[in-house]
Amino acid sequence: MPEMTNPNQLSPLTLAFMGDAVYEILVRESIVTTANRQSKKLHNESIKMVNASAQAKAAEFIFDHLTDEEKAVYKRGKNAHVDHFPKGATPMEYNMATGLEALFGWLHLCGKSDRINELFDLIKNK
Repeated sequence: MPEMTNPNQLSPLTLAFMGDAVYEILVRESIVTTANRQSKKLHNESIKMVNASAQAKAAEFIFDHLTDEEKAVYKRGKNAHVDHFPKGATPMEYNMATGLEALFGWLHLCGKSDRINELFDLIKNK
């Protein structure tokens, strides 16, 4: 196994790349553990939470619960230069979603699974 890179040295977009996968898994796990449904219904449920607008709202909701270090990671992700935005989101929503993903990627790479679960529980129970 290769030596682990320090997550603090990774670019915010690299952290967001990782965090996108982490967040998607959390959402999918949350959905499949509540009921057995057809895959199309599962997909439709997941896209309600895994889109820039929903993630921006989630970021706004948990922001006051973040530590100073977590806020710094979120802001690095939010302020990262992104040159494309999806049709269904404003640039601000997309930037906030990128910040949330960067935070979840950073937490994952730091091995802070309990904190990931704590923050995700806040989001899904809001």
